[in-house]
Amino acid sequence: MKFSISLITLLLSTLVASEGLSVGGFGFSLSGQKRLGDGESVPGDNPLTYCKASHGDDLLVLDHVNLSPNPPLKGSTLTIEAVGSVLEDIGEGAYVVLQVKYGLIRLVNTEADLCEQVENVDMSCPIKKGKTKIIKDVELPAEIPPGTYTVFADAYTARPESKKIICLEATVTFPQTR
Repeated sequence: MKFSISLITLLLSTLVASEGLSVGGFGFSLSGQKRLGDGESVPGDNPLTYCKASHGDDLLVLDHVNLSPNPPLKGSTLTIEAVGSVLEDIGEGAYVVLQVKYGLIRLVNTEADLCEQVENVDMSCPIKKGKTKIIKDVELPAEIPPGTYTVFADAYTARPESKKIICLEATVTFPQTR
């Protein structure tokens, strides 16, 4: 479960990246920024992809996300750096639909309050419009069972409007250790 939380933290870190600053963990810049979709890779050194959907109206535009090490290694510190732009303030009531699978087994399937979850990356709501950089270290336990893990995070503003913030997926495989 701790590893699931680490993967969720990875995606949440990415979800809360804001654009506006040219420097910073999850900071992005809108100038010349291409919006991706259809399962395309998120720029940077990471296993993230955009969900297969239209992303023209996403409120979060990612410049890049870098992981060190990539791929993540169990029993190590994973450093996540993300840079992006938030196109409008994101306030209380925003939510994220999270799924974590181990192979075909669903470990986590939940909807979480985004404002509560962003505290894992030292942020709070409202998430202000603009550019931001986020850097977060996550300790990955050595006891992660070998196998393939898939994480899905789809974030929205508060209901009833529910504007799409971003949708990301990641697949990480941990090999059998000898």
